[in-house]
Amino acid sequence: MNRVTADLILHAYAQGIFPMAETALSPDIYWVDPERRGIIPLNDFHLPRKLARKIRRQPFEIRIDTAFIKVIEGCAATAAHRSRTETWINDQIISLYAQLFDQGFVHTVECWQGDRLVGGLYGVSLGRAFCGESMFHTVTDASKVALVYLVARLKAGSYCLLDTQFITPHLSQFGATEITRHAYKKRLVRALEGTGDYYCLSVSSGPETVLQSLTQTS
Repeated sequence: MNRVTADLILHAYAQGIFPMAETALSPDIYWVDPERRGIIPLNDFHLPRKLARKIRRQPFEIRIDTAFIKVIEGCAATAAHRSRTETWINDQIISLYAQLFDQGFVHTVECWQGDRLVGGLYGVSLGRAFCGESMFHTVTDASKVALVYLVARLKAGSYCLLDTQFITPHLSQFGATEITRHAYKKRLVRALEGTGDYYCLSVSSGPETVLQSLTQTS
């Protein structure tokens, strides 16, 4: 079996495949190419009114790409991802994605309260595709707010594909849907033909700018 490297992971994403570990203590990772793929259509993102009101109150300081290790460790610690009883993030996953973060292919959205990271998400950026990996929160709605800020950032940066890998009730409320493997890979091919700008939206953008970005058609 070939040794898994950061470059191999990028190649896999470009083919529509992603890695997981069985549990946090598993020494190995395996490859996943699901028959049904979860996505959030960026132009049909649904923002609940209650959450929009909360965002306007600015309960969190939003930071971008400042604490990747804390974010992925937070995701691993919650162990509530995709209805699994065990986290799929092991030490090898953390190490490999840390390399991809250093290379500029992995990004975060982080929710802070003072000096405490209370929620966030991370994912892989390739071309105009963003492959969401995991999210977590220790304060109510922090992961939801992070997702809203991610979608605003992707729309501002001309992304055209937000891959959620699987569908959960948490994601369904935002308009997440399932498509076939074939349909996903057709969208992926188109997304890889361009280049998204993850930093197009200023990190200092206020909530009204962020909310307005959600209504723009990409």
